[in-house]
Amino acid sequence: QAQLVESGGGSVQAGGSLRLSCAASHYPYSSRCMGWFRQAPGKEREWVATIDSDGGARHADSVKGRFTISKENAKKTLYLHMNSLKPEDTDMYYCAASWSLDCNGGRRLGAYTYWGQGTQVTVSS
Repeated sequence: QAQLVESGGGSVQAGGSLRLSCAASHYPYSSRCMGWFRQAPGKEREWVATIDSDGGARHADSVKGRFTISKENAKKTLYLHMNSLKPEDTDMYYCAASWSLDCNGGRRLGAYTYWGQGTQVTVSS
């Protein structure tokens, strides 16, 4: 059973930066699609970014130019580098792991088999 553990969330002021990490175990980390999603209370979980086995990255328009997804295969760790944070970025952030080799369907929740427990990001104005 794969396990994903997120860390790095916290409280920052608008314009600040955070780096989220997602450590994966019992999972073929380097050869599958992984992603980040976020969710506010009472709202649907929404896609933020994906990265495929070749390192190809895609980002939602709402975060493009501010957030960057990356991974470090040797450490089996997925990252989300978040800059120029805005109050509307306040959410619980989740990493997700897929058995798919690519991220063509990676914007859909159903594409992912494993989810982390989430890490809270709060941005104050």
